[in-house]
Amino acid sequence: MAKIVMIGAGSTVFARNLIGDILSFPELADSTIALVDIDAARLRTSEIVAHRVAEALGAHPVIEATTDRRQALPGADYVINMIQVGGYPAALVDFEIPKKYGLRQTIGDTLGIGGIMRALRTIPVLLEIGRDMEELCPDALFLNYVNPMAINTWAFTEATRIRAVGLCHSVQHTLEDLAGDLGVPVEEIDFLAAGINHMCFYLRLKRKGEDLYPALRRLAAEGRVREDDRVRYEMLRRTGYFVTESSEHFAEYVPYFIRGQNPELIERYNIPLDEYPRRCEAQIADWERLRRELEAGQGVLEVRRSVEYASLIIHSLETGQPR
Repeated sequence: MAKIVMIGAGSTVFARNLIGDILSFPELADSTIALVDIDAARLRTSEIVAHRVAEALGAHPVIEATTDRRQALPGADYVINMIQVGGYPAALVDFEIPKKYGLRQTIGDTLGIGGIMRALRTIPVLLEIGRDMEELCPDALFLNYVNPMAINTWAFTEATRIRAVGLCHSVQHTLEDLAGDLGVPVEEIDFLAAGINHMCFYLRLKRKGEDLYPALRRLAAEGRVREDDRVRYEMLRRTGYFVTESSEHFAEYVPYFIRGQNPELIERYNIPLDEYPRRCEAQIADWERLRRELEAGQGVLEVRRSVEYASLIIHSLETGQPR
């Protein structure tokens, strides 16, 4: 029976998705799921969600919840990290201070000044987790979902002896976007993606042996692209390949689109400046609604498999099934 620790489990919706993915496998349905968060209120909501997910799936896991990760880590086989150090207030600082000096951002969690600021406050916490793991569960696999992805995972693997992998969902979600753009079922697309996590490119896109890139290039050449995806299609036109990171992310990964001396580019490529704080506000409102419904015993909790890789990795390691 696997023991899976989720640090930052107060990210209730994301935790719900991962728990649902894990418990949907019969071989993992009796796992121990240890939820950890420093916010007791959010942790309580996530614990309710975990029990509801297990009930919906007919699974019988052992569900634990604690605000002290050292209580949860002993005996862990897998540690899933999904914390946000400083939360929404710190994210606002990442935007507001650079803005005073003319540096504009969209998401600010991976590269540029926002990514650096986030890394500087996150890496020390990650290394504390790593040291606890070295002491309490040295053979566990660390699955990191925390941004800035490449910086954090690099720091963790350099500074600790713990096995680690950095995970994101941009490859999976972008494939769904492209399937919609091309009007083909996503499950019929055969792809090969490569690159640094948070900036991969599709080297191959095929459907039943047919190369899909000519059709994508026609969309780009004719300007028949979604309003919120102009950046990626411009990069396709320039490089010949489609990048997996969303247009709002990618716009700040390269120095071509958000330029103080060329403000017209913001409108031309429909770049949503200050997008991340708006998303945070929406997520906070959604969590409050979910909390009220759960604590009142209301609402239907929908459980369906997500596209996240974490459960697939855990299942393969537990069963030996190749993927």
